[in-house]
Amino acid sequence: MNRWGALVLALGLCAATPAFAQESSLKDEVKTRLGQVESALDDWDVPGARRELSEVEALIPADVEPLKYYQGRVAFEEGRYDDAVGLLQGANIEDKPGSYLRLAKDTRDIVKNHQRAESEHFIFLYPKGKEAVLVPYALETLEGIHRAMAEDLGWTPPGGKIRVEVVNNARELAKVSTLTEKQIRTTGTIAICKFNKLMVTSPKAVAQGYDWQDTLAHEYIHLVVSQMSRNTVPIWLHEGLAKFLESRWRGKAGLAMTPSTQALLGKRVKADKLIPFEKMHPSIALLPTAEDAATAFAEVFYAIDYVHQSKGAAGLRAVVQGLKAGQSDKKAVETAMGMPFGLFEKAWLSHIKKQPFPMELVPRDDRVVLKEDAKGKVKEDGEKKGREISFGDFNEVQEVPARKFAHLGELLRERNRVKAAAEEYAKAHKLVGDKYESVSNKYALTLLELKRLDEAESVLRGSLRVHPGAPATNVHLGRILLHRKDYPKSKTAYLEALASDPFDPEIHVALTRIHGALGEAELASRAKTATAVLTGLKPEEVEELARRFLQEEAELSGTSVPASGSDSKPPVAPAASAPDAGR
Repeated sequence: MNRWGALVLALGLCAATPAFAQESSLKDEVKTRLGQVESALDDWDVPGARRELSEVEALIPADVEPLKYYQGRVAFEEGRYDDAVGLLQGANIEDKPGSYLRLAKDTRDIVKNHQRAESEHFIFLYPKGKEAVLVPYALETLEGIHRAMAEDLGWTPPGGKIRVEVVNNARELAKVSTLTEKQIRTTGTIAICKFNKLMVTSPKAVAQGYDWQDTLAHEYIHLVVSQMSRNTVPIWLHEGLAKFLESRWRGKAGLAMTPSTQALLGKRVKADKLIPFEKMHPSIALLPTAEDAATAFAEVFYAIDYVHQSKGAAGLRAVVQGLKAGQSDKKAVETAMGMPFGLFEKAWLSHIKKQPFPMELVPRDDRVVLKEDAKGKVKEDGEKKGREISFGDFNEVQEVPARKFAHLGELLRERNRVKAAAEEYAKAHKLVGDKYESVSNKYALTLLELKRLDEAESVLRGSLRVHPGAPATNVHLGRILLHRKDYPKSKTAYLEALASDPFDPEIHVALTRIHGALGEAELASRAKTATAVLTGLKPEEVEELARRFLQEEAELSGTSVPASGSDSKPPVAPAASAPDAGR
């Protein structure tokens, strides 16, 4: 029996009923109101769904299956998973993959032992363990993007605090969403906004970390746009808005485009192989190739960039408001821009062609790679770190002569022949420039050991031009700046590293000293706590480690920092030949 049949029976409606007309009217009212609950949920309006449901609850018995179903749906979207499971079971919902009952059960089981932290507008739920170090930075990011979207789009989510749930890996992300694990791996999906919340994968699941703070901001923007528009914004505008605005938590909009993606877009423009907007529906992730998807994301970024440059934030608001009012995407853009859509497309294409594409770069796949899918062995927490020879670091180097020079440089460096190693790395770097992080970082490290700091800094900054946000590169740059006692710039470098790789203990050890030197006592305490979480050291041992770290950085010899999760005591500083310990 379907839900409406159950409703009819519950109300005792039949043609022989004396008060048939009155009861039929009641049935129609209940059916209409439950339809409005469904519409509100589809429109991402959970408070509206709750209001409609409260009206229905006063009209019919509590054990009616349709009522229980919608009560379960609302409970699920409000994060009351135990209630949702009980209600959906009471509604006789089938427990199968993709059903709301299965989603509620799986989500409940995954987050039931999660830790909880709150800020003014967010609830952050995370696995017990090292994810604790994410909390203050995550909440700062979320509150920052909350303020920015209130300013730019004029919207703040109604109702209670927004839930943010951290999952351990792709398998868990599949269980709490409607995506399959295969789809997540194929597309490199790392976070999802759905069911009135944000779901994000822990950086520990990713081979080389990922921009997790920008990702939190990105998914929050999806939430805002969906709620503000009543879920009427098509995917190309949705992704364009989220990508263009995701950097607003840390400054200006439009800072998220990577050089390699710009290079790819430049290549596709030259070949006249851009992706039409209509082909991006229903999802950019479903385009035939990863390169097509990356091209589409770049295209929509510049579409929003063009609207913003022309009309400012008011133009972005006008597009969303037009869609909410029932306009098509083309009509909403036409109204906001004051020009026919065909003319907008021509102007947008002209805007793209004016970009300073880094044509010297080879476009590369920027998708997130999970640790279990990464080629070669990825070191896990607690595994020995240090100076083992790692020729695999240069597998990505396509130019054979450069790869050979780099391999030889690594061999010489392992034998403490630092000057000779620097010469070989210099040869490799000369051939490939800033193209490969591995070559640049190894070369810079040998220059550090030789105290050729200006040259090392130049190499590292060149690498960051091509690979912005690279955590290892920022850590190495941070060491140089800390050695010079340039605490503000060193702080920036280490925070850039943390934005991709928050579980590297060295970052937090360094920040403990930097914040202390800058008189930022509260931030220093936060960094000290994070170090203790990641190393297992006692607070007084963390302080000693931080003190020694600063001393050793003054000599650029590098204090050995315990691996994440280590129970060891503060280590003795290594010999001056190991400045890259832990990298």
